[in-house]
Amino acid sequence: MNEFNDKIKILQNSYTAGNYAKVIDGCHRLNKKYPNNPFLFNLNGLALQALSNHKSAIKFFKAALDIDNSNISAKNNLANSLKSIGELELSNKIYQEIIKKDPNYIFAYNNYANLKMSLNHYEEAINLLNTAINIAKKKNINPINFMLTLANAHQSINNKKEVSVLINKILEMEPSNIHAHKILSSLTKYTKENTKSLEHVLKMENLIKENLNDFQKLTIFFSLGKAYDELKDIDKAFNYLSKANQIHYKLKKTNIASTNKIIKNLIKTFKDIDFKKINERGSDKKVIFICGMPRSGTTLVEQIIAAHNKVYGAGEKPYLYNIIYDEFIFENSLNKQKIIENQSSSLNLINNKYFNFFNLFNIKENIITDKTPQNFMWIGFIKIFFPNSKIINCQRLPSDICLSIFKNYFSSPIMNWAYDQKDIANYYNNYDELIKFWKSKLSEDIYTIEYEKLIQNKNEEIQKLLKFCDLEWDENCLNFYKKNKTPIQTASISQAREEIYTSSLNSNLEYGSYLNEMFNSLN
Repeated sequence: MNEFNDKIKILQNSYTAGNYAKVIDGCHRLNKKYPNNPFLFNLNGLALQALSNHKSAIKFFKAALDIDNSNISAKNNLANSLKSIGELELSNKIYQEIIKKDPNYIFAYNNYANLKMSLNHYEEAINLLNTAINIAKKKNINPINFMLTLANAHQSINNKKEVSVLINKILEMEPSNIHAHKILSSLTKYTKENTKSLEHVLKMENLIKENLNDFQKLTIFFSLGKAYDELKDIDKAFNYLSKANQIHYKLKKTNIASTNKIIKNLIKTFKDIDFKKINERGSDKKVIFICGMPRSGTTLVEQIIAAHNKVYGAGEKPYLYNIIYDEFIFENSLNKQKIIENQSSSLNLINNKYFNFFNLFNIKENIITDKTPQNFMWIGFIKIFFPNSKIINCQRLPSDICLSIFKNYFSSPIMNWAYDQKDIANYYNNYDELIKFWKSKLSEDIYTIEYEKLIQNKNEEIQKLLKFCDLEWDENCLNFYKKNKTPIQTASISQAREEIYTSSLNSNLEYGSYLNEMFNSLN
């Protein structure tokens, strides 16, 4: 048994170091010698989970629970992976079971709170996190991770005071906490007159002198890039942003090749699809799909429309992406025959599955916004399977879009193309090609809103936008920044809470000499 324990320690160290392939291989070998061990199954599942292979991870967590149904860790991990693949109701049920069985199992509160936030139930998430913090204090457990999640929850619903108090407390407890500095950076406007902002720059500069891992470095580098960008020291801003992007590119494989392949395949597949054959079955609710390139103004447009008294703002959700990949795509190729069969099916598979995701949202309104930028890829599916929908494509000066992508960190692996100048330009060019294709087929069904026109002539552009959505005028849409009605969890979290401003126009001009490779590669 000592040999088993020694090998387990080695695997745990490999897991901590992020060597997940080694963990999976080691668990497989140990399972042959020590079969049906729930600890091994759970560890194997965790490694697969870390690689975002949730469906395989679920099999191992279930295997662990088949042997030992009281394994609360495996149950918690199972709920996490179920949440990740969109099995929200089952995930919700398991978290409830865990907390009922062991009200002091602190990790379930944090994970359950993340589920609640994905359902836009922020008050419930905040209550769960406050409970976790109280349990941590009683059990003498460091509460900082729960406090960080709580700060993110408050920030999403624009509770600025609560965020500020939490971040200050965290930095008192742990002055070098990278995540706290990242949140503080997003809250701060860096100017030469703001001495506190300059003090924060110095603190972050000192942090990079410490022994940081790569992820911590890129987090601080992105924050310093933002700071120096706002201070108009473009040399330093580009230096830090470039370092951050290089580290991420090294850590994660770019997915530009697979993205390009699927876009080319979409054009080939839908070239002769009959868009007049629409599946009319499905929900009576209307979805306003707001899509386009990331950083093209999708969050701003959603905040405007969702401020309307008849609209529910769902935010950025991966549901349509997940359904289409599960049902219609294999190895980046589309199943054209299945699309045609579903056009005339007695069921509306995509529509039904999509609205099933919203069962736990408690939505009263009949109109929903979905502002997932990447939904521009699925416009053909939206036209056929969401007959009540409206499609808005957000456009912005290409060089401003690409610069803004270069400046930001994106947590989703879908965005792994966003850390190399050529890849960013390549993605934009493919987006441009696909949007032109959709417009050639569905010109009357796609409303294009230009970011620059919206910024410079907001009253007229908002009126036209609402008219396209078949919504009557609502003054709230003009004053969207006062409403805080729709949570924000994206990189636009600070900007979209402010009144429309023009400082973001032509921002690429300052970086022209630094990003020639990217700008010159744009169509």
